[in-house]
Amino acid sequence: MATERRVARVSASIKREISQMLMSDIKDERVGAGMVSVTAVDVAGDLQHAKVFVSIYGTAEAKAETMAGLAAATSYVKGTLGRRLRLRRTPDIVFKEDVSFEQGTQVLNLLSQLKHERGSNEALAADASEEDIPTVIPSATDDGDDA
Repeated sequence: MATERRVARVSASIKREISQMLMSDIKDERVGAGMVSVTAVDVAGDLQHAKVFVSIYGTAEAKAETMAGLAAATSYVKGTLGRRLRLRRTPDIVFKEDVSFEQGTQVLNLLSQLKHERGSNEALAADASEEDIPTVIPSATDDGDDA
């Protein structure tokens, strides 16, 4: 088992190298169908397996096409990583779509909607409480002198 520090260093190196490969080395048109970025790399403690989480911006069709392109490029990515990183054994690479950004956006939308609903409910409640309070209008006969 590698130390946590070593796992973190290998993970950061893999993330950097795969990001570089996505920008310049991988020539598959399917990978370019959606805007792709590597968000995280989860390396196992024994450095034998690595999950590469990618965020893909685009339509659902473009996302599926990009994931298919990444799956096809896995052997190329593993071989290139082996040459660049010079590890004793290059980890097996698995690409996973990172949906945390989309989930975060959904949560923020729900919170915004809830805030809007609460704001309109509070405004209705404030209007209702103002109707219950009698308003005092000075009469024309009252001259304002109480003496």
